[in-house]
Amino acid sequence: MKKIVIVLALLALIIAGVFLLNRSLNVRQPLVTDKNPVIIGFSLGTTREERWSTDRDLFIQKAKELGAVVNIASSDYDAVLQASQIENLASQGAKVIVVLPSDSEALAPVIEKVKAEGVKIIAYDRLIKNSNIDLYISFDSVKVGQLEASSVLAVVGSGSFAYIGGAPTDNNAFLVKEGTMKVLDPKIQNGEIQLVVNEFMEGWKPDEAYRTIKEYLATGGRLDAVIAANDGTAFGTIQALKEKGLDGKIPVSGQDAELSACQRIIAGTQTSTVYKPINLLAYKTAEIAVAMANGQAPESNNVMNNGLIDVPSYLIEPTLVTKENMQATIIKDGYHTYEEVYETGTK
Repeated sequence: MKKIVIVLALLALIIAGVFLLNRSLNVRQPLVTDKNPVIIGFSLGTTREERWSTDRDLFIQKAKELGAVVNIASSDYDAVLQASQIENLASQGAKVIVVLPSDSEALAPVIEKVKAEGVKIIAYDRLIKNSNIDLYISFDSVKVGQLEASSVLAVVGSGSFAYIGGAPTDNNAFLVKEGTMKVLDPKIQNGEIQLVVNEFMEGWKPDEAYRTIKEYLATGGRLDAVIAANDGTAFGTIQALKEKGLDGKIPVSGQDAELSACQRIIAGTQTSTVYKPINLLAYKTAEIAVAMANGQAPESNNVMNNGLIDVPSYLIEPTLVTKENMQATIIKDGYHTYEEVYETGTK
């Protein structure tokens, strides 16, 4: 009988010990499970061009690897809608909001509003003007313009040139043009180059580029070269040239290394594109955003004035791509596959 009592007593002690241990664990567990996750907002002013959905997906991938939750909003060049979405992202608890602006000027008021609430702002690939943003991260757009102009001049050194710019609401469009003109201006000044078309395209729209070049050619104007601010406007330009039997005969530049542009380069209707490794931009932005959300200062390697302040900036070097180095750049990096560029057909 004594043995039974002793066994029962031991069992009671074991059960009590387990209960107390579980209770102890249950008290401590909420310190982990109830911890608020780091929330990062990503406000996309557009996903219209091919590249932006890639930026978004790469950013989400890297941020999740770093333990952050990403809330996404997209406004398709509607600045009023984007402003509302930025406020909403802030209300959802985002400590940092990454903003690809639809309009470089129009978002300044909402940026100041959410900044007053303690939210950090990173301008993604396009600078937000006249606002107290925390960081600007992009490729060197001035260098993009220089590379584009130099690639065209390597084919045609003089004559009647067209400049087909980006959106007038996008600060990058002005930076690309600045770089282009650094290369062209000496030849314009000495009369070797005549700038016969010099226009920005609303929304970077290919059909605006098509219309502009078509209307110029319809007047009987001569054209020897075209510097198009991106691959979309290059496409519109080449369509207009094709109608006059000039595609492949006049050098046309672009940027973004879109698949169709790479195919056109191999086909000989587009001269060059500027490759901007999006994975480097998206991954670095995610790393900096999560670090900022955890109280760290943003990493930077440059400064850009946005009309209000000198903004700490992180700029990544772009790369010129032509038919000659397509495999050593685009294909080698896996940005597009050999089959896609060389065997899927050309546009």
